[in-house]
Amino acid sequence: MDSALVARLLATWFGCGRSPVAPGTVGTLGALPLHLALRALGPLPYAAAVIAITAAGTWAAEREAERLGEDDPQSVVVDEVAGVLLALLIARGTGWKGELLAVALFRVFDIWKPGPVDGVQHLEPKGVGIMADDVLAGALAGLSARWLAR
Repeated sequence: MDSALVARLLATWFGCGRSPVAPGTVGTLGALPLHLALRALGPLPYAAAVIAITAAGTWAAEREAERLGEDDPQSVVVDEVAGVLLALLIARGTGWKGELLAVALFRVFDIWKPGPVDGVQHLEPKGVGIMADDVLAGALAGLSARWLAR
């Protein structure tokens, strides 16, 4: 399979990012089936998957941004996938309400980009910046959900 196609499929999370309406939210929701599968495996395989998606997503986001000639294309949603999965991993054990809160807070922090979340999106190379703000938003969302759900 062509590496450009692999990058495009991963960057758009298998087409979720091509949604004409709210591609970031569609990408976030597109991560939920994987969350359900990973949750059943336990925290270590889940964490390994988040690390792998973040690493592969950084490569794919960079390739797709270069192909499209944009700094942070809306169609690239693998960053949302990594971010929401991290939020859900951190919120693990809080029940469905805590997980729902983690997803909602992730979207809020991803859109609002408070403080350092905004700063890290400008990191270079592009793939790192594209992924970093969502991973940080995910960490903040997961920690906030854990704290609020206790």
